Formats: sequence, C-alpha cells, structure tokens
Amino acid sequence: MKTLIVIGYVWPEPDSSAAGMRMMQLLTLYREASYRVIFASPADFSSHAINLDDHGIESVTIQLNCSSFDEWVAKQAPDVVMFDRFMMEEQFGWRVEEQCPSALRILDMEDVHCLRDARHKAIKAGRELHPDDWHSDIAYREIAAILRCDLSLVISEYEMQWLTEHFPISQDQLCYLPFMVDVMTQRTSAGFAERKQFVSIGNFRHAPNWDAVLRLKALWPAIRKQLPQAEMHIYGAYPPPKATQLHDIKSGFLVKGWAENAEAVVSSARVMLAPLRFGAGLKGKLLEAAMLSTPAVTTSIGAEGMYGDLPAPVLVAQTDDDFVELAVRLYRDENLWQELSVRGQPILQQRFSLSEFGGCLLETTEHLLAGLERHRNNHFIGGMLRHHHLRSTRYMSQWIEVKTQLRQREEY
Repeated sequence: MKTLIVIGYVWPEPDSSAAGMRMMQLLTLYREASYRVIFASPADFSSHAINLDDHGIESVTIQLNCSSFDEWVAKQAPDVVMFDRFMMEEQFGWRVEEQCPSALRILDMEDVHCLRDARHKAIKAGRELHPDDWHSDIAYREIAAILRCDLSLVISEYEMQWLTEHFPISQDQLCYLPFMVDVMTQRTSAGFAERKQFVSIGNFRHAPNWDAVLRLKALWPAIRKQLPQAEMHIYGAYPPPKATQLHDIKSGFLVKGWAENAEAVVSSARVMLAPLRFGAGLKGKLLEAAMLSTPAVTTSIGAEGMYGDLPAPVLVAQTDDDFVELAVRLYRDENLWQELSVRGQPILQQRFSLSEFGGCLLETTEHLLAGLERHRNNHFIGGMLRHHHLRSTRYMSQWIEVKTQLRQREEY
C-alpha cells in the first residue's frame, strides 16, 4: 500500500469553504485508490473541521520550525507528499526532501495566490491591473514553490495558461485539476414558483467574499426598489461583527451567517448573486449553484474558468447597473430562469467529472513515481532552487527552533 501525506494549511472544513471541499475531494480520491492517507497540519483544530477518522484518513498534528517533523516523516516513508498551498511547501518542503528524497512532491495551489493578491491590490488602488503587478514578493515565493515541486495542481484553465505565459513553468510541471463531482449522483431541487429569495454564500474570512457582501449591500437598494417583496439572504462561515451589523430586516438584507445545510440553502433560493470584483481559482459557490439548478448572476471574475465554451448557467454583469438589471430580470423571468437552470448538468458532466479528472491525477501520480529522477533532471531551475533553496526559509526555521530551545532552557 502506498502512503500519501498531505501537509495542510488548515484542517479541512468542506462545509465552510471551497478550499475545504476540494481538499476532501483529494483526500477521498487517494483513499479510494487504496492509498494510506495521512493529513498533517500545524493549525489549531476548528469546531467546523471534518472528522477525518470517519473517512478512513489519519490525522496528525505537527509543529512549525521543529525537527520533530523530520523524524516523524522519515518514519512514515511516504511515496507522495502533498503541500496544501505554497506556504506549507516553504515550511516543510526542504525537510521532506532531506528525509524522504524519493517521495513525489505535489503542490495543491487551491488558487494562484499571487494573481488574487495582484487583483486585490489593483482594486484597492482603484486602477487597472498592470503586468508589473506580477513581480511581487508573493509571486516570487509562489512560483519558486511550483518550480521546487514535481507537480502542481492548478484548479482553473485560465490559470494554467496564465502561469505558463508569465513564468518559466513547463506544462509537465502542472496538472489541471478542477473541482471534482460525482455526476452520477442525482440531486433534486425546487422549481421557479417554489423559490423566493436571493442568496449569497461564502466564507467571510476570504477577502473576495467579504468584498462581494459589501458590493451587495451597496447594490441591494436598487434591486429591492424593483422587487419590494424579495429578500437577500447572506450565508457564510465566520461572520465578523462588521458583517452581522449589516443585517437589516426592514430592507430585507439578512445576514444569516453559518449555513447548517448549504445545499438546502442554495436549492431553495431562486437566484444566487456573486458580485466578485477580484479573486482567482474557481468559485465553489457557483459550482454548487449549477449542481442544484440555481441560476446566478456574477461577474467576469466569478465566471472565469468555470464554463468553457458551454452555455453558462449564469448571467455575467460588466457594471453595477448591469448587475442590478440582470438580477431583477432573472428573478422575474421564469422562461429565462428555466433556460439557465438546466445548463448545470452538462457543465458538471463535461468539466467537473470525478471519474475523468480524478483518474487523470492518479495516472499522472503513478507515471511520475515511475520516472521521478528523469522528471526532475528535465527541470534545471527547480533543481537549482532545491539545491540552494534561497536557503532563507530553511535557516530561518532552524534559527527559530534553536531560539525556542534556548528560551525553554532559560525558563527552567
């Protein structure tokens, strides 16, 4: 039996975020392929985290900047180590390489952080995105992590193209892996007449989601003026006080917070609204809407990489006025609503199939394991970065460890 260790940035919360949902898809995929799967994380446990033991997945708490990890990972002798976001590769990648040099190292990017960060900075500055924005500290770190790893999982076709156009990354270092859905699972949902409200859903700790809530608050009076009986229901994990303070029963703008059953919430709404102004990756909320036949209104950022050339189950707004107009139209027009609501299933089958994309990842994993040395020798820059590693992350970690040990001795 092969062993996969996933080093997680946080403990998986599939009911809280798209990132948590994707992580569980990956863990389950390898578990069902007869891998021994271990999820290790230095993060604190969360009340919303899933019980991995119930899914046949081992869970281990590890420490940052501590050589105890070295002994532990060597003992596990993993065939594959997956880093959940580039920050975990920075912290643990060099340790894995030293202790388990023959282990295949995979980076699950979740989304391209440097692209999301650049877009966010441009929005805050009130300007257009510029190519110079790619040359940021976070970009240097993230691209270096990609080049050090044997394979990086990229969730969006747009980002696959963007990465290879702007950075010296070869196609065989990347694997396109969108969200994966079991298209054979039958889902039922209510019809147009049975649905009443608008819905928005997304983890409040994710900056693009919070920005979208603020946009909805600004746009809602214009929507409500034309639909005086409609309500805007806002759901999401970890709502801060600044979010709950937006709750306004009189105007129908209702901040509901944590959704105990996100599927029930989305399937009972008539229209999903997602006025995303920045971000990256794929939008789990829009995938869930497609799964539950709930049409949506979003932006070009929201729709990016989601639908390819297929008819989309969403309307894409280019301006705020456009967003308001499309939201009202979709809420009122049953024929348009019906047309969009049936577009989700072809999208799922052709662009998010678990059997197709999951099978491809497993095949790629086996192929790389069979020729790992040759694969690494084909990528000089990655080898150079691993050789020198810009050794700052390693030596900083070791310095912190020694400093901690000295402080503990002084306390005793």
